Amino acid sequence: NMNFLPGIWWSLHMVLIWATPPVTSSWWYMGAVGSSRVMCDNVPGLVSRQRQLCRRHPEAMLSIGRGVAAWTAECQHQFRRHRWDCNALERGQRLLGRVLLRSSRESAFVHAISSAGVVFAITRACSQGELKSCSCDPKKKGSAKDSKGHFDWGGCSDNIDYGIKFARAFVDAKERKGKDARALMNLHNNRAGRKAVKRFLKQECKCHGVSGSCTLRTCWLAMADFRKTGDYLWKKYNGAIQVVMNQDGTGFTVANKKFKKPTKNDLVYFESSPDYCIRDRDVGSLGTAGRVCNQSSRGMDSCEVMCCGRGYDTSRVSRMTKCECKFHWCCAVRCQDCLEVVDIHTCKAPKSAGWISRT
Repeated sequence: NMNFLPGIWWSLHMVLIWATPPVTSSWWYMGAVGSSRVMCDNVPGLVSRQRQLCRRHPEAMLSIGRGVAAWTAECQHQFRRHRWDCNALERGQRLLGRVLLRSSRESAFVHAISSAGVVFAITRACSQGELKSCSCDPKKKGSAKDSKGHFDWGGCSDNIDYGIKFARAFVDAKERKGKDARALMNLHNNRAGRKAVKRFLKQECKCHGVSGSCTLRTCWLAMADFRKTGDYLWKKYNGAIQVVMNQDGTGFTVANKKFKKPTKNDLVYFESSPDYCIRDRDVGSLGTAGRVCNQSSRGMDSCEVMCCGRGYDTSRVSRMTKCECKFHWCCAVRCQDCLEVVDIHTCKAPKSAGWISRT
């Protein structure tokens, strides 16, 4: 069951690469929809409900593929200074699958950000007219009022409710088949990810009237850049709450009574994370040998923390940078190319640099 998430995301990422033509092209309508059953039957790890959704909405699979690309890039950005850097997906799904086998805070973040990525991708596809089953938010019509006065709904409001509904049906389908603690944990973190996208829905307006006066405003709701969701979930990762199942098996209680009970917006996890210092297939760790570290930092990217006390090597490299930039009226910035010599610090490998083999 736990191998489902990396397996399906990896397959949908392949769908994105395979189906590169735009959804509006004649190729899509002539070929992809007709072969949707073949495509959907060949995505491993899907439960029957997911295959039904795939066959009914084949064009949505391409959108989800884009969502995969968005959330993996965001995951790698957020963990770029950490020992575990979310790059396991590039090495194959199995290594990421090992990370997700554990009920750790990294697993909690991946479930949340991947669920958010589906919401974002489906909602964006609705607004861009790429899906037959949805369009702009149909509820945003007529007149309304805010702190600045009256306005008319216009333009194309992002249909976030449809995106959330589709993501809940598709992503949660596998977990709903299980009643165990891990399924409840995944469902909780999936929901936190969906809610995070909606949190940053913002109202945008355009003024109409003589000389730009706001005698009439037209407004719509739009999702913020996905980075906002990523930054928010990163804070939730750092404040994730360790929990245990309650006695009747219907929910969670905090593992440490000193901490507050998790809300629907919090990420939850069951077990502590490994240190990710050395290569270990069983926990999905690539280790930190060869990783670049920051000699002057005191944070997680510092050479002491990143290299796990093993020390680091320093190499001097030359690189071209933009320098002596000047602003010219109006409106350009002109720079010179300068050769810069910098020291790059990389973590030493442990004495045994191979994969750990457990017996």
